[in-house]
Amino acid sequence: MIEAVYFIGAGGIGMSALARYFLHKNLFVAGYDRVPSSLTQALEGEGMHIHYDDDVALIPDECRKKDSTLVVYTPAIPADHNELTFFRENGFDLQKRAQVLGTLTHAHKGVCVAGTHGKTTTSTMVAHILHQSHVDCNAFLGGISKDYGTNYILSESDYVVIEADEFDRSFHHLRPFITAVTSTDPDHLDIYGTKEAYLESFRHYTSLIQTGGALVIHTDLEMKPDVREGVRVYEYSRNKGDFHAENISIANGEIMFDFVSPIENIPHIRLGQPIPVNIDNGVAAMALAQLCGCSADEIRHGMATFSGVDRRFDFKIRRKDMVFLTDYAHHPKEIMQSAKSLKEIYPDRKVSAIFQPHLYTRTRDFYLDFAKALGLFDEVILTDIYPAREEPIEGVSSQLIYDNLRDGVQKMSIKRDEVLQVVVDKKFDVLVVLGAGDLDRLVPEITDILQQKG
Repeated sequence: MIEAVYFIGAGGIGMSALARYFLHKNLFVAGYDRVPSSLTQALEGEGMHIHYDDDVALIPDECRKKDSTLVVYTPAIPADHNELTFFRENGFDLQKRAQVLGTLTHAHKGVCVAGTHGKTTTSTMVAHILHQSHVDCNAFLGGISKDYGTNYILSESDYVVIEADEFDRSFHHLRPFITAVTSTDPDHLDIYGTKEAYLESFRHYTSLIQTGGALVIHTDLEMKPDVREGVRVYEYSRNKGDFHAENISIANGEIMFDFVSPIENIPHIRLGQPIPVNIDNGVAAMALAQLCGCSADEIRHGMATFSGVDRRFDFKIRRKDMVFLTDYAHHPKEIMQSAKSLKEIYPDRKVSAIFQPHLYTRTRDFYLDFAKALGLFDEVILTDIYPAREEPIEGVSSQLIYDNLRDGVQKMSIKRDEVLQVVVDKKFDVLVVLGAGDLDRLVPEITDILQQKG
């Protein structure tokens, strides 16, 4: 019987949701992370024991009993990590985060959202619609919901919403009942090697959907699903498919549309977070909610009251003379969507982006695509690469992107520690900070600087 759970990589957004689940179950929860963060501090405040040195001596006694301790680790942890090695050599039950989530999809009806991009917002949107409906849900999300201030929802519902992560093929541990696939643009080629292997991974994921369940897949994907007999397949997008939007109106800071569905059409949908890309995300979320049994009124209310996710089109300043927001976009297609959405909302204004590339391998593999996507902005300020788990690669830097930006775009290449001074010195109309690195730590200071300029 499990009495203690130990997390290696406790501060990850997905890991922290599981940690909260086990804390709620009144188990002893502890773990390691490399650096403190607002998330780890919140977890400590909720009762989790966390340390920040890779030192076996710091593992609590409660987590040294192999027959009653579950060890959960993230694939980003290196194989030679001292604590991971200790648990492995001593015969502990070691599971990746995805394996634990997979177990939950056996015990509940898993409502999963997979995709290169769009999955965090869409899964959080689904969770919000279900949670405020008569259906309700549990949820393990990849971002902090602004509606709940957490990435985790617990209830007595039979449904569990899970963000299905393709990194390291983690989502192959899941057994979804209903799932959406939002996008399959190749990523993580340091893991997959080729585009074909990446697409095959998603194809295999669709084969894991339980009989009697359903797949809601974007119309424009190159990947072809491989579902088992008895699984319903629906297509969706902004403008076409079994589920789509009609009569879209974008005006005065609001987005309205009618939801077209083979189950029941729902007129007069208003986006609580009025960003054009959320039309696509919203169509997928509403499709999943309908398949779970939510009513038209519950879906309409859920969409109108959805406040968004931290770092996903996260507006910090919205004045007539100045707009500032952050967006987690770190893949070329995500950046393209971000740029198109902002230009659609602010067609007559200068839109500037500060972008911190994430990973040397991703920059190496997609620098031309990054340059093309960033070229949709009027001004681009590039910082050095955020390495995350990687060592530098010779010849790979932000300069690869910089040198391939289109003629006519205003551009600047700086170090991360120069960002604040650039914000002080320059005048911005609409400014977005992009990336999955650590620029978000500067956002409060950037916000203060821009507020003072007003």
